[in-house]
Amino acid sequence: MLPGEAPTPAQVALKGLCPRCGAPTLFRGWTEFASSCRVCALDLSTFNVGDGPAAFLTLIIGAVIVVLAITVELSLSPPFWVHMLLWIPLTAAAVVGSLRLAKGALISLEYRHAAEEGRIKRP
Repeated sequence: MLPGEAPTPAQVALKGLCPRCGAPTLFRGWTEFASSCRVCALDLSTFNVGDGPAAFLTLIIGAVIVVLAITVELSLSPPFWVHMLLWIPLTAAAVVGSLRLAKGALISLEYRHAAEEGRIKRP
């Protein structure tokens, strides 16, 4: 990334960069956004990615896990506790692990496209 150039959504998501200046100041915790960038003072509290990333990740990763669980069941027929031991932690780790990436990408796209809440024009 060149100086003065805004980072791509992938860079923001992977490295936790500020979508304006590229400083690694996007997150305060694992998935919690900082209130503002310490370098360029971009107010990150105005962005709202909501629960969209969590919902989509749960559905997508859930579908993958179900296919894997069915495949393991049909090919190996392990006891029920093996399924519990495998799929519950794997699902939780996959959703939480990818949540940071999804939230970073969405906030980057929201900044890049100046997305705002829809408003109805009144006559």
